Amino acid sequence: MSGWDGIDEFLAVAETGSFSRAAERLRVSSSHVSRSVARLEDRLQARLFYRTTRKVSLTESGRAFYTRCQRLAEQRDDAFLAVGALQGGSDSEVKGLLRLTCATAYGEQFVMPLVNDLMERHPSLSVEVELTNRQLDLVQEGYDLAIRLGRLSESSLVATRIAPRVMHLCAAPSYLDRHGVPDSLAGLAGHQCLTGTSDQWLFDDNGQDWLFRPRGRWRCNSGFSVLDACLRGFGLCQLPDYYVKRPVADGRLVSMLDRHRPPNTAVWAVYPQKRHVPPKVHVAIRHLKDGLARRPEYR
Repeated sequence: MSGWDGIDEFLAVAETGSFSRAAERLRVSSSHVSRSVARLEDRLQARLFYRTTRKVSLTESGRAFYTRCQRLAEQRDDAFLAVGALQGGSDSEVKGLLRLTCATAYGEQFVMPLVNDLMERHPSLSVEVELTNRQLDLVQEGYDLAIRLGRLSESSLVATRIAPRVMHLCAAPSYLDRHGVPDSLAGLAGHQCLTGTSDQWLFDDNGQDWLFRPRGRWRCNSGFSVLDACLRGFGLCQLPDYYVKRPVADGRLVSMLDRHRPPNTAVWAVYPQKRHVPPKVHVAIRHLKDGLARRPEYR
């Protein structure tokens, strides 16, 4: 029995919150995933998940194990990416058309500068990028790579975590001076909320997902606009760390209910499953991962 047996299944269940969705992602049966996780729990002599008919969530031991396994999986992915990049050889040998898609705001600020760097390094490479907040079908529409944010639900794509993504509930001190600081999840209902692309905010409540539908008189599908409205004291917002890290650090925003931050969110590179992934995809993923790690928002 390999020391890796059950690890991929465990990670997939932890990240999808479901044995059936984990099975879809790994393209195996639900019974295979269930047996693999059960054998892993037997080896560890620890329960990793709370299981009910409606929900699967990590136990305290499961959360600790997930953190460590995630690091190991990332190191393993890095090893594969490094070998894949070597397949490409010199800069002139990484060639062809790379078709990539990403959410608009994140793509403009973070992805496109790195894609342009990649073009400079690889003069034989062409790129075609679709920045859209719609989730495109990579296989049907012929994309090589997508950068996805948050939790994944795709069933037939390979996913590599390329950067963290921690969600923060924030407000400006001026707003909190007028309306008070929410001290519990239930207390959110009495506040003005600034809504972005999602109709629901996700929180963690003792290992269970807690969904909140924000209400307020302001909405925009731009994270930067949400941030600006929050800084002006219009209400509460829930945004990723790369938007709010600096204003929280300098006191312009206050991060609240941090113990309820949703787990298992990240920035992912996803691509269709193929027997041999093209070198241009390996090189692009490695370049994006390394480039994001150097950004001050992720340090």
